[in-house]
Amino acid sequence: MSTNPGTENFEVRGDIPQARFGHTITLITKSKAILFGGATGDTGKYSITGDTYCLDLATRIWTKLDPNGSVPSPRAAHASSIVENMQLVVYGGSTGGGSLASDDLYLLDLRNGESAASWMIVPVIGTTPGRRYGHTLLFSKPHLLLFAGNTGSETVNDVWCLNVERSPFSWQKIEIIGDQPNARVYHSAALCVTGSASGMMVIFGGRTGDQSALNDSWGLRRHRDGRWDWVRAPYKPGGILPTPRYQHTSTFLDSVMIVVGGRTNRVGESVALEVYDTDSSEWYRFPSILRFRHSCISLDTLLYIHGGFEHDTPNIPTSVITRVDTSKLFAGFDNLVPKNSQRSSPKPQESRPLPPPPADQDPKTRPGIIPVITSTTERGNPLHNIFINHLLRPSEWNTPANTRFSFRKEHILALAEECENIIKNQPMVLRLRAPIKIFGDVHGQYADLMRFFDLYGCPSEKKKDGGDIDGFDYLFIGDFVDRGSHSLETICLLMALKCKYPNQMHMIRGNHEDKWINNTFGFAEECQIRIGEDPNDPRSIFARINRLFEYLPLAAVIEEKVICLHGGIGSTLRTIDQIEALPRPLEVVHEVTNDQQQLVVDILWSDPTDSDQEIGIQANVIRDPNGTGNIVKFGPDIVKEFLNANGLSKIVRAHECVMDGFERFAGGDLITVFSATDYCGRHKNAGAVLFFKKNFEIKPKLIYPVDNPYGSNWIESEDALRKRPPTPPRWRINEQRRVSYD
Repeated sequence: MSTNPGTENFEVRGDIPQARFGHTITLITKSKAILFGGATGDTGKYSITGDTYCLDLATRIWTKLDPNGSVPSPRAAHASSIVENMQLVVYGGSTGGGSLASDDLYLLDLRNGESAASWMIVPVIGTTPGRRYGHTLLFSKPHLLLFAGNTGSETVNDVWCLNVERSPFSWQKIEIIGDQPNARVYHSAALCVTGSASGMMVIFGGRTGDQSALNDSWGLRRHRDGRWDWVRAPYKPGGILPTPRYQHTSTFLDSVMIVVGGRTNRVGESVALEVYDTDSSEWYRFPSILRFRHSCISLDTLLYIHGGFEHDTPNIPTSVITRVDTSKLFAGFDNLVPKNSQRSSPKPQESRPLPPPPADQDPKTRPGIIPVITSTTERGNPLHNIFINHLLRPSEWNTPANTRFSFRKEHILALAEECENIIKNQPMVLRLRAPIKIFGDVHGQYADLMRFFDLYGCPSEKKKDGGDIDGFDYLFIGDFVDRGSHSLETICLLMALKCKYPNQMHMIRGNHEDKWINNTFGFAEECQIRIGEDPNDPRSIFARINRLFEYLPLAAVIEEKVICLHGGIGSTLRTIDQIEALPRPLEVVHEVTNDQQQLVVDILWSDPTDSDQEIGIQANVIRDPNGTGNIVKFGPDIVKEFLNANGLSKIVRAHECVMDGFERFAGGDLITVFSATDYCGRHKNAGAVLFFKKNFEIKPKLIYPVDNPYGSNWIESEDALRKRPPTPPRWRINEQRRVSYD
């Protein structure tokens, strides 16, 4: 047992793999990892293997797999990466005796279960990266990226890309102009998904062709116009410099890169665990495990380090798994600890048990119905708490699409009544304080909402579960429902949170919080299928929630400096007083006949122009194809006039899908934020939430599309998409436009 803080041996059982080095371990779900290949025996007499094992982190059981299909040849010093849930790919490696593995790309498919696991060779046309070892392979959807390594004759620094969404598959060598990393082998690569390096493949260290260890870091990024370039990571002057090393591993926790183990140019030299904060450009050093040629995976705040050599026995590999709890290791360094640092142990993926049904009901005839006030454990609990207890499950939520919604009609109606009574007594323009998190369109993509809460903190008082309501307010700026397949979960959780935290949870209205819109774009259909009601019945849940929508505020002003609204300012919004003067309940009238109706349409429906060069008020052809002139676009000059007239510094709005989840306009005076990933299953966009800090800094936090087995999109068929197509994303409207932060 290590004496280093937060470090312990992770005891396992089952088909424990033989001690090895040069293998890979790849996380394929939140509790399962796949080991492939590597070399067993000591370095004087070793054997190359082609074994495949599965480790269940929740049960601590190893299982040796016997996949069918085209099994890869035994190899070590290869590279692997997950590409989709339950699928991974393997490329390259050494087969021993100076020979290298083929240049085939192998895919292991476990979607039908471990007993039916199958290997296949991915059909690829054209030139490949060729045979190599000591390279890295990483998936940044939709691109599989391969970098550097040794070809058997030389060490290289080339980058290759395979787009998994473009058939037939082909490798493309990325030609990069400008500074590039030196050629290297036995380096590490990891994907950063948040912070200043968000979306970048970050490489560290390695060994040059002349056997020198490296300590530089580089980020590979792709621009919207398809260009790729390298950016050398800055190191803070006067700070700690990382140890040059190779045969190490690296991984990201939030915006922090953790480098584990490795070797230096000095035989037997111990190397500490080192950490790079991409936001501050600072390095930190911690005592920890000493390994090289090992494998490492990360889950929440935990690192699992398997195999390789320990420095005390550099010729004999180990089979030990060491677990490092970074929340303990980094104690005292709050900037390095992710928000969900208290949640550390993986759990089997299963639904939380629900309270038993009432005694007078047969559970078989009322599937999934929660007997809210008859459960003895929940009797006397406020109604909103019961919704929160069953819905706010960031790391556990797993409800498939189209299943019956698990709450009674009378309880949903009562929750809506309670929420509406709170909203009625709050103003049409909310006055809010920082710090606050700002969410854009969620569109019923509840899995995305749970991922945001899991990664970046959730509106709860339970700090051990990532709760941060004591430190942040929350603002949702419209479009809670429609499009996605879990609008009911989304709106019921938001209503319940509003009831529990009326002065910290805030919602303003979007264009889909309108009965004439959500009757067509998914919410009504979801209520009909999942609750079994007639949405046209005025007593329906659908009708009741839409009546609540008519009382929602239309704007929020943060610290008297930033105004948040769903769409924009359009052609008629001049002052905040105009919004405050609007009556409630407010029904949106689409066939505009007066100034008040036009003002509401401007706030909910208007967009910025396509670039900072397009000024004034312009037609919005996409949203107003009939040319009525009711829905318009407003230029950067209109933004600046509005801000100056109202003593404001910025507009934050939602309403449009943007590739990076957020986008700046009017020289940064307007920000669009969009929180639903892969909008309507067509656009592969990231989702973002904006952190508005006390010092008025606005910092985006991103999530990226994932393969969601529970269904993230209501509209799936081509016929349905033709019937109610999604609004084209902002970057498709003007593909050549450069944005201010690019």
